[in-house]
Amino acid sequence: MKYRYFEKKYTVCTRSYTNVFAAGGSFLREESFHFTESEEKILQAALQVVSEKTISGTRMHLIAEHAGMVQSNVHYYYKTKQELLLGLQERVLEEFYSIRRMDRQRSGDTLEEQIHIFFRQKKHMILEKEAYDFAELNFLVHSKMDEKIRERFRQSYAEWREDIREVLSRFCPDMDRGEKEQIPYLTVSLLEGASIQFLVEGREFDADRYFTAAEEMILQQIRKAEKSKMT
Repeated sequence: MKYRYFEKKYTVCTRSYTNVFAAGGSFLREESFHFTESEEKILQAALQVVSEKTISGTRMHLIAEHAGMVQSNVHYYYKTKQELLLGLQERVLEEFYSIRRMDRQRSGDTLEEQIHIFFRQKKHMILEKEAYDFAELNFLVHSKMDEKIRERFRQSYAEWREDIREVLSRFCPDMDRGEKEQIPYLTVSLLEGASIQFLVEGREFDADRYFTAAEEMILQQIRKAEKSKMT
């Protein structure tokens, strides 16, 4: 099963999640969402405009100006602002997915290392990919007004939590089901909380201390759940 978020030409190139689970793999999509050179140029321009103006202030003519294109060319690829925003949303998500994929390839196969991936990735997005992280928060706000963006946001959070849950299932197979459901929610809340803190405080936000403490908090919760299961 492949997921469609746009008209005809926009099909997410992913493996079936059902098949991945059957193979004992991860929920994290393992294939990239491919954009043409022109689409990438437009989406990077859109990312810049969103960073400067937010989504509510984004206009097609501003994106065309930043992309160095006439507006009719932008409309050739994205007929409406909503269609372009959905494309940008997928581009932002792909940035998150790709970093996590790379981290998995170079990380050790232990519970601690696999949990660390999620915290390391988020810190990298906040400090090194600020425009993408800011755009994600913008999409979160905009999802209140756009059902399609809200649905994709809901799905991306479900994917995020399921990827964490898969790690727990692999390394803590006997963990209580309730804890296995709750810990991914706590983890995602801590990770997204960092983005909000950075948005408010900027570089005054001590990301190193925050992520070290947050990661240890989750690991302690996992150990507590494991110990509780043994008693």
